[in-house]
Amino acid sequence: MATGVNHPVFDPVRPWLERTGSAPSLDLLNSLSEEANLKTESGKPIRFVPPSSSDPYYEVHVFETGHVQTRAGNRHDLFNALAWLAFPKTKARINAMHAAQIPREGGKRGRLRDMLTIFDEGGAIVACQGEIADLVREARWSDLFLEHHRDFRIVVVGHAVLEQALAPHPGITCKVIFADPSRDLDAQAAEWLGCVGRSPRDMPPLPVFGYPGWFDRSGQAGFYLDERYFRPLRRANAQVRSC
Repeated sequence: MATGVNHPVFDPVRPWLERTGSAPSLDLLNSLSEEANLKTESGKPIRFVPPSSSDPYYEVHVFETGHVQTRAGNRHDLFNALAWLAFPKTKARINAMHAAQIPREGGKRGRLRDMLTIFDEGGAIVACQGEIADLVREARWSDLFLEHHRDFRIVVVGHAVLEQALAPHPGITCKVIFADPSRDLDAQAAEWLGCVGRSPRDMPPLPVFGYPGWFDRSGQAGFYLDERYFRPLRRANAQVRSC
């Protein structure tokens, strides 16, 4: 894992990634959690613990105990732990909303928890102002990446995307929310997720490796004509509600 982590996609978790290396012990992760005072919204200190038997109510267990099951040497679980460190408000809000919703669902996951899972695994924050949100929602990829790439910043939250980014390819896509770059991005993401009635359709897709410098062909005009990766607007993504 030593190669590739200098990529800008890892910037949000870099302060902790540099301290943990590729295979940190649970003791080290827990010392960082204690240092950062990580807690669930129920007030339980976050502790990374070895996996136990399969628990269908994993999120409820985390909410009630603060125990986040973490497999030693597993990249996916490492990036989940790093996401807790980098985005404590967002991760705690995702967990609390899962835990509140599970008893109401009767065993069938609904749109709210789908949205939470999608953002947790594959979400990103676009720190921007002005027309950037419209360019993303309208899938105007050439305008976005060639003309306006200096006007926004992509902050990847999803731990599955961070794992995938160890082997970058242009097909890696995040579902995104938009935030004011002058304010705490973590707090804004947590607030956005807490808005009533959210669903996966409220988060437009963004092929993040289209950002100039993030992939070997990004920044070249012809790159954004490849509809395998830079898909044109789908009407389902055209209307996205605000809070």
